[in-house]
Amino acid sequence: MLSGECRVLSLFQRKATLVQTNAIKKRPIAVNSALSTQHSALSTQRPNSKPTVPYSATFNDHLSNPRNAGELAEANALAEETNPVCGDRLRLSLIIRDGRIATARFLAYGCPPTIACGSVLTEMIQGKSVAEAMQLTKSDLLNALGGLPSRKQHAAALAVETLRLAVESGCSDLLPG
Repeated sequence: MLSGECRVLSLFQRKATLVQTNAIKKRPIAVNSALSTQHSALSTQRPNSKPTVPYSATFNDHLSNPRNAGELAEANALAEETNPVCGDRLRLSLIIRDGRIATARFLAYGCPPTIACGSVLTEMIQGKSVAEAMQLTKSDLLNALGGLPSRKQHAAALAVETLRLAVESGCSDLLPG
């Protein structure tokens, strides 16, 4: 759904504008938006601090062009989870047919890693059986994104937990035990 994509992108664009505005007001925050062949990252650095680690090209691609953003009106499995510490939210809509995830869509509100994790999660689970999707781990998601800093790995945990709740809500009869 196009409006979902616009909403997801506008959240990141507002954060980028805020960072640029702070740099223009000559506060001690510098904006570095250098492009390289492997990484393209918007990072903020305070003077005399350790350099920030840029996100992977895969992460930046999913953030710039989120896949499967939006909602599914005809979803038969749905879940929304919130991280109580940071307030990030992820909503996952699934269409499950014959024990397989036919279609997946997400809506995210939160930090850029939450948006990227929602995007990569939907790509990873479409076409998989319910049992295969339930085997997905936080590490699988992190590997698919090319890694995340340890302080941002909560986004992958949120995505996996939301997936589990969505599958349980939509097809608990297909789950083992």
